[in-house]
Amino acid sequence: MLFVPGIPTFCPLRLMLHMPCPSCGLTRAARLALVGDWAGAARMHPLCFAVLPYVGFVGVGECATHLCDGSWGSWAGRPAMKRIGAGILVALVAVWIAREIGAFGGPDR
Repeated sequence: MLFVPGIPTFCPLRLMLHMPCPSCGLTRAARLALVGDWAGAARMHPLCFAVLPYVGFVGVGECATHLCDGSWGSWAGRPAMKRIGAGILVALVAVWIAREIGAFGGPDR
């Protein structure tokens, strides 16, 4: 999601595919979670409380490792992180399909 004040936000995948992508709503869910609107964040994307902590944890771990020894990819490449990431990816696609057929409030349009 790109955000420029005064210009509506848009998703490049949505523009190309003419339909929401599996992660549509996660940026808005993160914004709502940051201001404490937990219910709004969950409505925006049901998996926000799984995806956002995972991305934050891996991001902080990668940055810390890079600062210590200058390498990148050691956290994301760990077997446990790969398994969790793959599980989250499968869940994102499952929720995406479910939303397209009307579950969780329908597609994010």
